[in-house]
Amino acid sequence: MKKEIILSGCVGVLLAGAAAYGFYGWNAERNTVKELEAQIEELKKQEMRSAVDRSVSAQMEEIANEQREISDEKREEALRQTKVANEMRLRSELERQNALEAERNAVASEKKAKEASAIADSQRVMAEHQRIQAEFSKRKADTLSYIALGRSLGSISTIQAQAGNDEMANLLSYASYLYTSRYGGDVFHPTIFQSLMQMSKSMNTWTEHTGAVMNIEYVHGTDNRLVSVSNYGEIILSEREGNRLHAQKLFDDNKYDFRDVDTEEDGSIYAVSRSGQMVAIKPDNKTPKIIELPGIGHPIRLHRLRDKTILAVGESGLSIIDEKRLIVRASHPLPFKATLSARKDGDVVLFDDKGMMHTLKGLDQYTNDKVPVAGKVTAYYYSQETGVEAYGMSDGTIWTVDKKGNTHKMIGHLSRISKLTVGEHLLYSSSYDGSVKLWIPTNEKIEPMTLIETNNWIMHFDFDSTKKTFWLGDSKGNLTAVNISVPQMVEVIKGKIKRDLTTEEWNYYIGQDVPYESFISEK
Repeated sequence: MKKEIILSGCVGVLLAGAAAYGFYGWNAERNTVKELEAQIEELKKQEMRSAVDRSVSAQMEEIANEQREISDEKREEALRQTKVANEMRLRSELERQNALEAERNAVASEKKAKEASAIADSQRVMAEHQRIQAEFSKRKADTLSYIALGRSLGSISTIQAQAGNDEMANLLSYASYLYTSRYGGDVFHPTIFQSLMQMSKSMNTWTEHTGAVMNIEYVHGTDNRLVSVSNYGEIILSEREGNRLHAQKLFDDNKYDFRDVDTEEDGSIYAVSRSGQMVAIKPDNKTPKIIELPGIGHPIRLHRLRDKTILAVGESGLSIIDEKRLIVRASHPLPFKATLSARKDGDVVLFDDKGMMHTLKGLDQYTNDKVPVAGKVTAYYYSQETGVEAYGMSDGTIWTVDKKGNTHKMIGHLSRISKLTVGEHLLYSSSYDGSVKLWIPTNEKIEPMTLIETNNWIMHFDFDSTKKTFWLGDSKGNLTAVNISVPQMVEVIKGKIKRDLTTEEWNYYIGQDVPYESFISEK
């Protein structure tokens, strides 16, 4: 029973288990079916989506095919464009190469052109230089020829004047100046200058003094009134009007030996005599006053000082004279013999007979310096403008000394130098040889030009304010006025010319190679 119960229980358990298993299997199968159904449903959906996708894919494929066709067309077009571009690039490269070659050719051509231009310019410059040289040589030759012609005409003019043929002499003198000045020659050359002076009558002489004219001084503020003194005791006031000279003797006593004269702005005249006196002539008192100068030896020079006093220089002493009261204020002896007195930059300079020069600092104060040149100094001039000192010697030699102490010797006079002066870098000198010379101390070799040449000792000369006229006094008592202005002389000569040279005269005196011209039209 128990076995049956157990068996039944087992069977029941088995059945229950089978039933449970069967239920589980059914349930599982059912779930499987549901899953399958769901999968089928999902598959259907997927199939539908696949159908849609296939449709879309077909459309996309169709579009892709169309795009491919378009792409193929574009690729073919791109290939064609690439081919065309390559052809254009090759053509461009060829053109570039051609351009480069053309550029190289152009540069080479430009270089050749520049070289040719440079050669042409060089040849042109050379030709121009040769032309200029040829013209310069011709002008130089013409210049030298015309300058030589001018000097020749000047000499012939002088000869014609000496022969009394003034008409021809005037024509030739003017022609001499014309060709010399036109071609830059020296119108102060003796042959030309002397001819101009002779034909313009630039020198006028009047004999007014009995003794030698020792000094000349212009009246202040005038160019036609001057005072002259002689070693025969004469003081003469002269006034020039054209070719006439009005002379008035202010003092005349042969026991006096005047060596220097000075004029003042108020019209006062002071003259110093070697006999030991100073004569004063005041404008408000025509009676001359005599002031004795004792203790100074033989007076040789007067110097006006700044304090209204006058310094009288004697061979052995100095005196200070009160200009207003006309008395000797002080005197002082010199320890040397003074032979010459001059001015240097406002100071008074004394030269002695021992080759020394002394600059005065007071009556008893002075420097002692050796004269920088050898010989006896008879004339001295200091130029404030250039700082050059000029020394005239007893043998006719002239020395110049510049600021650096460089000396230069000039030879031209034959005897004692009596006066030196400098104006506008020109040096003027007079001498006992009877001449006044002009020097241009700028060249290494200085040749003088003779302005005046007489047969008498020239004792002194003085320029007017214009430096165009100077007066000189000589040992025979003559007063000579000399006009040295070339333009003024030329104007005088031009005024005398009344006709032109004839063709025959032109060819004879000037030459057929010189173009004929009228001197009348030049006026």
